[in-house]
Order: sequence, then structure tokens, then C-alpha cells
Amino acid sequence: MAAMYQGDFAAGESPEPAPVELPESQTVKSSRLAGIFSALVSIALLVAVAFQFRDMNFREIMAMIPRHPGFWIVFAGYYLAGPFCEWIIYRRLWHIPFTAMGALLRKLVSNELLLGYLGEAQFYAWVRSRQTLAAAPFGAIKDVTILSALTGNIATIIMLILAWPLVSAGIVGVEMKTAFMSLGIVLVTSFAIFLFRRRLFSLPQGQLWFIATVHSVRILATLGLAALMWHLVLPDVAIGMWLVLATLRLLISRLPLLPNKDIMFAGLAVFLMGHDVEITSLLAMMALVLLVTHLVVGTTLALVDLAETGRNK
Repeated sequence: MAAMYQGDFAAGESPEPAPVELPESQTVKSSRLAGIFSALVSIALLVAVAFQFRDMNFREIMAMIPRHPGFWIVFAGYYLAGPFCEWIIYRRLWHIPFTAMGALLRKLVSNELLLGYLGEAQFYAWVRSRQTLAAAPFGAIKDVTILSALTGNIATIIMLILAWPLVSAGIVGVEMKTAFMSLGIVLVTSFAIFLFRRRLFSLPQGQLWFIATVHSVRILATLGLAALMWHLVLPDVAIGMWLVLATLRLLISRLPLLPNKDIMFAGLAVFLMGHDVEITSLLAMMALVLLVTHLVVGTTLALVDLAETGRNK
């Protein structure tokens, strides 16, 4: 997938901007403000966690948790795939240590529990508060985020083409008009990125191609891990069928204009797989396990961030 970008990035290559040297007092003030912003997001995250925990039935949660150790190994890989791939990218750009995984996990949880792309803002603040990591991190974070959306769009188009027999037959539960409108939005946004690539991207062509490659690997890895994870819970269903379902799930989640995506996916899964009770329980269990994981990880990292902010004052 990433190979698609090589020629376009080469045509739109922009020289890497030289870092602007700021006065020491201004640098210290900027780092302090960035640290305060990161702390405020962490506080908001703790509030969101407390709100989510309020209505949880912990006895029901314990009953649904799988006991198979292989499931948790695969789940850990599935959960960490995104942040780890981003760490590989930023390691290449800035030589950041592995401890930056904490900031990237906090970015993931902030996006999931608070507001989309708020995690990017907090990660930017985290980097700004550590001036030794990068002199001008905004351009790199922007490029990584845009390329993540672009690779996701390309993957969506490819999956929609592969799944078109199911879509056109109405099996996926998407009306043809909605499918075409969603495809149009994906194509327009992708075309706009290519059209304005010279103004949008600040990193050189080689780094952009590397970032696109890592994002593509992340998409494939999460599809495979999701299929394997579900197969471990319901081994009677072939892993190949789970891989098809994981692909359709990603397609449904990324297409705009689709209401009730979770309900649509659940209905599709039952239609394709049968096992309606088992499938419904599996999807409910996975949603609950992901939410609890977000809450535990978010609470831990938010408290660590607040403690670090307090020490740096």
C-alpha cells in the first residue's frame, strides 16, 4: 500500500525547515505552558474515567473476561500495535526513548475517551515540554497524522472494492446511495491531500514514505490480530472467516455517513457467521474489555503525568 505514495511524495518533496532558535526564557515558558496543558488533559481524562466507571457492573465484567492466556497475549499486541508503530516512526524522526510509549498510549486513550485528535495535542505538549527530543515537533506530528488518515483512506477504498459484491447485494447493510456518498467523501479527502501535498507536508520524501509504510503495516497487523483474537474465543469458526469479518469491520468503521456502526457490524457478523448468541456475547465482551483497558491505562498514565508535572514545577 505504501508504495503508492512514493512518486507523489517525490514530486511534492519540501525541504525540511530549519529549527527556529528561541530565547532561553521563551523556551522555558513554552515548555512550562505545554506541561500545564498536558496536565489539564490528564485531569480531564481522570474525570472521564470516573464517569465511565460509575455505571460499570464489575461482577458482569469478571464473568465475561476470557481465561485463555493466548487471548491476552494477542490482545496486548492488538492494543499496543498503534502506539508501537507510532513509536517506531518518532524513533526514526527524533530518536525518542522507549519510555515515550507512555505518552503515545496516553494519546490513544485521550482520543478514545475524550475527543478525537486531542491526544495529538497532548502528545505535542509532551514533546514541547522535553526540548531535547525535537526543536519543532508540530510539523512531524502533523505529517504523521495526515499520513495515518491517508493510508486509512487508501485501505478503505481497497476494502470497499473487495467487498463490493457484498455491498451491492445489500448483505453489509449499506445502501448503495450511502456507499457511493461515503466513497466520494473518502476519495475527495484523499485527492485534496495529494493536491495540496506541497503545503501540507514538511518532512522530506524518504521519511514520508517510511511513515506511510509503517501505517500500512499497522493496518494489516491489527486486522490479523483481531481475527486471531476472535478465533481464540470462538475456535469453531475458521480464522479465515474471522479475517474477512475483521476487514469488513474496519471498512464499516471508516466509512462516513453510516449511523449505528456497531449495531450494523453486529448484524453483519451474525448474518455471515451464524452463532448469533456467541457472536453477540463476543462483540459485547470485546467492547467491554477495550473500554476497561482504556480506563485502567488512562488512569495510570494520567496520574503519572500529573506527578511528573508536579515535580517539574
